[in-house]
Amino acid sequence: MTVLFLIITVAHVLGVLSSISALMSTRTPQGTIAWIISLNTFPYVAVPAYWMFGRSKFQGYVFARKDQDTEIRGALSEVQSSIDPHASSHGQTYGRVRAVELLAQMPFSAGNQADLLIDGEATFESIFEGMQEAQEYLLVQFYIVRDDQLGRELKDKLIAKRREGLEVYFLYDEIGSYELPRSYINQLTDAGVEIRPFHSSRGRWNRFQLNFRNHRKVVVADGAVGWVGGLNVGDEYMGRNPKFGHWRDTHMRLEGPAVLGLQLAFLEDWHWASGQVLDLAWEPQAHAEGARHVLIVPSGPADDLDTASLMFQHAIHSADERIWIASPYFVPDEGVIAALQLAVLRGVDVRVLIPTKPDSLLIHLSSFAFLGRMIDSGVQIRRYKPGFLHEKVFLIDHYVAGVGTANLDNRSFRLNFEITAVVIDDDFASQVEEMFETDFASAEPVTREQLESRSFLSKLASRAAYLLTPLQ
Repeated sequence: MTVLFLIITVAHVLGVLSSISALMSTRTPQGTIAWIISLNTFPYVAVPAYWMFGRSKFQGYVFARKDQDTEIRGALSEVQSSIDPHASSHGQTYGRVRAVELLAQMPFSAGNQADLLIDGEATFESIFEGMQEAQEYLLVQFYIVRDDQLGRELKDKLIAKRREGLEVYFLYDEIGSYELPRSYINQLTDAGVEIRPFHSSRGRWNRFQLNFRNHRKVVVADGAVGWVGGLNVGDEYMGRNPKFGHWRDTHMRLEGPAVLGLQLAFLEDWHWASGQVLDLAWEPQAHAEGARHVLIVPSGPADDLDTASLMFQHAIHSADERIWIASPYFVPDEGVIAALQLAVLRGVDVRVLIPTKPDSLLIHLSSFAFLGRMIDSGVQIRRYKPGFLHEKVFLIDHYVAGVGTANLDNRSFRLNFEITAVVIDDDFASQVEEMFETDFASAEPVTREQLESRSFLSKLASRAAYLLTPLQ
């Protein structure tokens, strides 16, 4: 009896102490309340869960980034000074642009070529062709890597380039790629490819943390050409999984000074994962015919601000005529919801494209909890029908578009390392507009009647799931 009393006492003391930590560090009031109630009501389950999932700031990465005595600071400074001569004048002319530059801590650069890549076949054809043409090094980073047909094709191409004498660096997220077998990693390592997990649990205080993920998908060849977007490495992204059928996704190929922004994000992630500072090319190479102004916006739980959420809010507030958004996981925070509602009141054409087929039941249920409010405000919600929609794209008016890895949910806003390419260019924006129009033609509107016709149990499950969004 004494032992049981001691266990109960220790559990509740730890619950109280953890509650103080949650109160002082959790970023949202909803998340704070949810954790405090759980920690004091069910400390036996909630305390270990909090220390694995509850932290919203990746302190280890923060300390690594701010350490003024490491080589990484010199590399960061070199990149910024290298891009300055290619900086776009937009940031000096338009305050709206300047705000995004301050979020990215980098200016828009001119002299870029940006090519839209629609779906898996076009994306990996472009990536593999770029890998083949690389002469010095390859930087490869994906959230999910599978040992299937596409994964083995990537592996073989990386091994072939290493045998040609190129330096090859491969970074993957160990949680997203938890099914990746050791044999896959060993084959790359034996061939001389430098491969690392992101290792979010590295460090004494991070050992049990599972909340932070590196969701970025980046490839860079020789510091001159780069790729970024929504596609991971797996056969489902090629439309080969019958469960999802057609996989609708979007990626982008970049050439020009903006590629250094992709390379810089990889450099920081690699430094965290390995402790190494890579010796890479940092001389910007303007594209001969590139006229597009591009900014790379990395975001993550080591930032001082909620960069991804603020980026989306700023994009929505900047729209005068339209803001179109595609996101597979649409559970935005109150700031984004309010921004969308205000845009409608300004007369802006607000459309949000989401999947019909979910791959996450919890997020799918959560979205129903607030869709009614959005529809009542005049936001047009449409569900993509032919397969699974996974693209993360936005379009502002007729001249700004963004393609990246960030979803409109709490995880992308505050817990994941994400990256987005923002392009200012009429022609590129018109291509994105055409892509959206094609997707809208294959989607159906979500109506109030559809939401009201759902069963009471379904509505109850949605509200319960929505309460967990700060923890998702």
